[in-house]
Amino acid sequence: MQNDNEKSGREKTGLDSDKISDFFQKNRKGILAAIVLIIVLLIGLIVYLAVKDNLDKKAIAAVEELNTEFEDIRYSLTDNAYSSEVNDLLSRLETFGGNKKGYAASRAWSLAANIYTAREDWIKSEEAWSKAAVAGDKTYLGPIAYFQAAIAAEQQNKIEQAIEYFKKCTSHSFEFIDAPRAQFNIGRLYEQLGNKTLAIDAYRTLLLNYQWEYDTFNQINFIWHNLARDRIIVLEM
Repeated sequence: MQNDNEKSGREKTGLDSDKISDFFQKNRKGILAAIVLIIVLLIGLIVYLAVKDNLDKKAIAAVEELNTEFEDIRYSLTDNAYSSEVNDLLSRLETFGGNKKGYAASRAWSLAANIYTAREDWIKSEEAWSKAAVAGDKTYLGPIAYFQAAIAAEQQNKIEQAIEYFKKCTSHSFEFIDAPRAQFNIGRLYEQLGNKTLAIDAYRTLLLNYQWEYDTFNQINFIWHNLARDRIIVLEM
């Protein structure tokens, strides 16, 4: 019986091998074409990644040069004597940001936004910060830009829009050191809108989501923590 089983197994294996062999024989052209296609795609992917990496490095180097120019005149952004230089830099930053993606674009829009902020041109400041946030959404620049966009929106009394920016800031995948402050601002702005319920919810979210061991580094965070607790007490009275 055992020999019969072994014989049957060998016969079955032989049949399977024959079927596989016949399949490859009948479809060898298609299989060869598929293998060649996979190899071509892999080579294409490798070339694409290499080119992209090279372009990204060049873009970052270029935006850092723009940043150097910005640093040279950052304390003269509102000085009429430097208006032509600032306007020229601003134009190049916006062109660069519009033509690039990712970190480099976000960095350029952030620099442009800083110029508009210094000029207290809050409409263009919000627009530039918003573009910086979108371009840099997959980098640490994302939550920073959303935070600044919220400030610019609030300066225009666009309270609902400011709240939405702060919410994007606090929910961002990248950790943001000022997230507790952003969360407190959500509550503060809801208070400004007269919505006590949402204000209390925002303050409670701060207390629940941002808890730390007290140390020198977290002293500022504890300020927002304590202010939120105080506001809850006042609003619930």
